[in-house]
Amino acid sequence: MEADTKIYVAGHRGLVGAAIVERLKKSGFTNLLLRTHGELDLINRDQVEGFFNSEKPDYVFLAAARVGGIHANNTYPVDFIVDNLAIELNVISAAYANHVKRLMFLGSSCIYPKLCPQPMKEEYLLTGSLEPTNEPYAVAKIAGIKMCEAYNRQYGTEFISVMPTNLYGPNDNFDLQNSHVLPALIRKFHDAKERGDEKVVVWGTGTPRREFLYVDDMADACVYVMNKSGFTDRVNIGVGDDISIGELAELVGEVVGYHGRLEFDTSKPDGTPQKLLDVGRLTSLGWQAETSLKDGIQRTYQWFLENRAHLRI
Repeated sequence: MEADTKIYVAGHRGLVGAAIVERLKKSGFTNLLLRTHGELDLINRDQVEGFFNSEKPDYVFLAAARVGGIHANNTYPVDFIVDNLAIELNVISAAYANHVKRLMFLGSSCIYPKLCPQPMKEEYLLTGSLEPTNEPYAVAKIAGIKMCEAYNRQYGTEFISVMPTNLYGPNDNFDLQNSHVLPALIRKFHDAKERGDEKVVVWGTGTPRREFLYVDDMADACVYVMNKSGFTDRVNIGVGDDISIGELAELVGEVVGYHGRLEFDTSKPDGTPQKLLDVGRLTSLGWQAETSLKDGIQRTYQWFLENRAHLRI
């Protein structure tokens, strides 16, 4: 990508999209195409086709998606599969029709089987049953990956799929009902500290293990892989290490400065027992994450403190 390359970042106000935009700007890219949902509804095929026909982007980062944690996935399964399938179909097909040079589709580590061997290699896709609590979302993401691979095989396009592990950082969703585990814990511990609560209740047993990647590292990896001309294999993006939810809760409590006790609500679902990505393919390309989990949580909490007045929580 050259400095004046026309780059469309779909979902530029979301967690990953915002980080990708900042990464591109810092690298000197000046011709970024950015549209809010109000300006361009990616679920509307006519609007998407009109945008691509008029703007003709050279590169596309498809970071737009309907996302959420266990509660949101369980409560709105139709929304998660229908909206994500529509976004993928509209953007990927329009990218092909308008001769986009390279497109990057952001998948998810939840595409892998619930009881997948650990760490999870890219080739483990579709080798077992999915985790039921987020199956509709996972099926939609798998469809997007396969759509990219089908276009590459049939038409010789360069559409890449990247599978990030659990992401967190600035611009995250801190709503207690619909957020992912790490921002939800930050919010819980912050509120408990403010109220002077004696305990914080964490969903599940605390035993599942999860891998977490700071979103600025994710953005750096995305731009790095996008610049690997000719590379179209799907690739995991993570840190190659994980932590139990119980240990994570203790770490978040330490960063926030909460000194009460932890209590686990075992009536709530745990989800997949472990989700650790094999990042060997990414490492072989010459990239690895730089931000430690504690440093990333500290930066994320500082961002939360500075922006909470403007957050819808």
